[in-house]
Amino acid sequence: MPKVYLSPSLQEYNPYVDGGNEEYYMNLIADAMVPYLIASGIEFERNRPDMSLSQAIADSNSSGADLHLAIHSNASPPNSAGQNTGADIYYYPSSTNGKRFAEIIKDNYASVYREPLNIDIIPTTSLAEVRRTSAPSALVEVAYHDNPTEAQWIRDNINEIGKSLAQSVAEYFGVPFIQP
Repeated sequence: MPKVYLSPSLQEYNPYVDGGNEEYYMNLIADAMVPYLIASGIEFERNRPDMSLSQAIADSNSSGADLHLAIHSNASPPNSAGQNTGADIYYYPSSTNGKRFAEIIKDNYASVYREPLNIDIIPTTSLAEVRRTSAPSALVEVAYHDNPTEAQWIRDNINEIGKSLAQSVAEYFGVPFIQP
């Protein structure tokens, strides 16, 4: 049975423009993924909010996961706070499977995201969750939480985002995506 490690943001200090924080909302998205993963026969483990990033990476690496998915929301630099929109999906440049997973996420996410043409796939060596994980990985920034419209979109679409990400995991593993 294929296994994914879900790593919703550990950044409770990263506030949403209208209340709440990144850790809270990204955990809701991971929660929304669970019924789809179970129905599709995909095992999963996930980080805990009390973990540090290093602990979550070590947990992922020791879990035997075949795939690592980090789930985040984005914030703009101070000079453009609240003005940016878009979703970014990061992968490690030399990881063929990480890139394939990022492409699958982009294709599926385009059907739910409010600006389907504003989804980018970005290779990076600077993000620990794509650099230090043993399994192929992707880190998705689902939208900008400092933009009021985007933050509300995240809140209003928790289940759709979770379903899209679970569908991407199933597609990556080549297993049928089953509705719970």
